[in-house]
Amino acid sequence: MYMRTLYIFIMGVLLMACSQRQQESDTQAAARCLKEAEAALDNDSIRLGETLLRKAIRMSEASEDWHTLYIAYQRLASSLSQGNPEEALQLMKKALAIYEQHPDNEQNYVNLLDYAGTYASQVAYTTDGPYDEALGLVNKAYDIARKNQMNDLMCQTLTSLANIAWAKEDYRQAIDYAHQAESVATTDLRLGVLQVLARSYLDLNMLDSAETVYHQIEPGDDVHLAYIVQSNLARIALRRMGASKVEDDIDDAFEQIEDFYYKALDQKDQYYQATLHQEMENQRLEYRSQMYARTILMIIIASLIVILAMVWVVRYRMQAQRHEAERQKAQLHQANEVVAFLQDFILERTEVMKKLNQSGDALVTLKPHEWGEIERTLNAIDNNRFANIREQYPDMQEDDIRLCILTRLGISNRAIGNIYCITVSAVQHRKLKLKKDVFGETNPDITLEQILNSK
Repeated sequence: MYMRTLYIFIMGVLLMACSQRQQESDTQAAARCLKEAEAALDNDSIRLGETLLRKAIRMSEASEDWHTLYIAYQRLASSLSQGNPEEALQLMKKALAIYEQHPDNEQNYVNLLDYAGTYASQVAYTTDGPYDEALGLVNKAYDIARKNQMNDLMCQTLTSLANIAWAKEDYRQAIDYAHQAESVATTDLRLGVLQVLARSYLDLNMLDSAETVYHQIEPGDDVHLAYIVQSNLARIALRRMGASKVEDDIDDAFEQIEDFYYKALDQKDQYYQATLHQEMENQRLEYRSQMYARTILMIIIASLIVILAMVWVVRYRMQAQRHEAERQKAQLHQANEVVAFLQDFILERTEVMKKLNQSGDALVTLKPHEWGEIERTLNAIDNNRFANIREQYPDMQEDDIRLCILTRLGISNRAIGNIYCITVSAVQHRKLKLKKDVFGETNPDITLEQILNSK
């Protein structure tokens, strides 16, 4: 009888504790969801951030929280702008319509107009459409900023106008807008102004001016901005040399580095989602443990055990996050070393390639250091392909290595014959022998070029 009464008492206490749980208002929940979305985006967790923003939009619409609603639309449009400028423009127009019905800060209005104009420009650029809508929105934003002497927003809108002029291929107009923006630029906005200014000079082939501006840009810890500056400085050097083929090669190398950079961001995104999910789960368990702690001593003891376990999990996650950050930093440092290596050897490689490409039917003699320069350059832009071949096939003759290098460069059999002083048929025979004896490939449909590309 006593145990039955105790059981009923415990159940009653549990029901009372559960009934005491307070519900957040829709407005507070929408604002909190927006804050979580912004935190996710700041940590490069794009997919999670966009999901939370759409949830914040639904919640703020239900609660008629207009400020949170137009801010959420603005943030979502910004996140989608690179991959889907059309949807970004529609979302920003919704944000503008909400703000115009419920205005609260004119600086926000200028920002909304400027962003909408930027996205309209992106849509026009990708669809080859007119830029009238983009210019109308940004000019309206600029007029408001100038009327209220908002120097930072004047700089921002003038930079947007410069970007629109650049997209229209009116580079001199873009330079004029960029100079106006530079005259009122704050420190944090100056980098954006210098980028569009340098880009416009480069498209006008004003190489000295473009180089001067790029040297004024200080990327700091921004790895992507450092990549933009270094790649364009390399492009300027190549144009001065007239080395269009090498410029294409360096562009391919930079694209590989950029792909690596975005893969690293995607890995960070996935890790952050898992961490955030775990943190949310930990918070839920902690709250439940607090509620159960109001019942009996045994539940208090169990809750303490759960809390200790959560502390251990959080510490483990924090250590794993630090290790991941260090690994990504090392990878990005390696990518920067590749860029530096390509720049060091680009002049040397250009001379050798000219010698090979301009030989015609004449005999060609490459010195040992020229062979070394070709191989080093290929390793730099081709993921250490020939270094790996040397490691996999240590008994491979140097002449065979050089034949592989010429094949990888796309040199014709006639030109290879001129280098080795043999006939075209002899070159073909050497390739077949190399394919069979060294690489062990007997399939006649597979060429030496395909074998090298697979290494």
